[in-house]
Amino acid sequence: MLDRTPTFLLNIDNSSSPSQQVSDTRDDEILLDSYSHAVTSVVDRIGPAVVRVEPQNLGRAAGMGSGVIISPDGLLLTNSHVMRGARDAKLTGSDGRTIEARVIGDDPDTDLALLRANGDKLPFATLGDSKRLKRGQIAIAIGNPLGFESTVTAGVVSALGRSLRAKSGRLIDDVVQTDAALNPGNSGGPLVATSGEVIGINTAVIMGAQGICFAVASNTASFVVSELVRHGRVRRASIGIAGQTVPLPRRISYAAGLTGQFGVVIAAVEPGSPADHAQLEQGDVILSLDGKSVGGVDDLVRLLNGERIGHFVELVLLKKGEMRTVTITPVERRAKAARSE
Repeated sequence: MLDRTPTFLLNIDNSSSPSQQVSDTRDDEILLDSYSHAVTSVVDRIGPAVVRVEPQNLGRAAGMGSGVIISPDGLLLTNSHVMRGARDAKLTGSDGRTIEARVIGDDPDTDLALLRANGDKLPFATLGDSKRLKRGQIAIAIGNPLGFESTVTAGVVSALGRSLRAKSGRLIDDVVQTDAALNPGNSGGPLVATSGEVIGINTAVIMGAQGICFAVASNTASFVVSELVRHGRVRRASIGIAGQTVPLPRRISYAAGLTGQFGVVIAAVEPGSPADHAQLEQGDVILSLDGKSVGGVDDLVRLLNGERIGHFVELVLLKKGEMRTVTITPVERRAKAARSE
């Protein structure tokens, strides 16, 4: 008789040999050891550049956070909210050594502060290119959470291109989200890639959540550092208005060729400002700037960067029911007008 046993039932053996099980175990150990080696290598390289930051008020500590030295001559990044307006700080390294530092510049709009530590040939870390980050990439945080010095946590880059509102009210763009555990005291410390480059400055956590933490991207930090070193401040443009985000009628969006459905209505015009000289008025609705849609106050703030100071820009706006194009020259925003644009 013919053997009609289905072929897929023949020679089935789901068990693995002892030698195969040993091989699999060794592969797992190698993978785990590679991960451990990547993290420990970063900690060995970057750890000495991470310090505890204690702002000083009349010779006394006025808070605590973390910071990272980014140059051998002592440039150091931390959070603006760590410094709280203080001009001096005491730094404590992982070896217990303490040094003094002074603020070079503070930018609440990105929650970054730049200090210079007293000393030379200091251990330092390098700011990397955050545009090269990918979701799922290993991210390592080093800092002093809740006062526990030189604490290391690791996770992954959870998301890119997030926006986070600073205490000044301005949106911080291009924020890195990570699930590397952060707690109060981590603020101002570095988020590091396995390459050993700093990819972000830890700035915030979502209280009550687990694994939702944020860092200011290293490219933003690089820009802020260059501005603070050159000018002592981050220069941003202003046209001298206060505005509010409003919905636009669909016909207006279509006629203006806009992709969004919102604009910025002018609530007030500062006397003598570029907007005043251009005869902008309360009730005018700004639709675009230099061909880019203005879908809200945050868009207008982002578009009015330092590069536009002193240069003509074109505003398309809705004025008394008619669309107009106006040429205007932004000026540098004054600190007291931080909430106006």
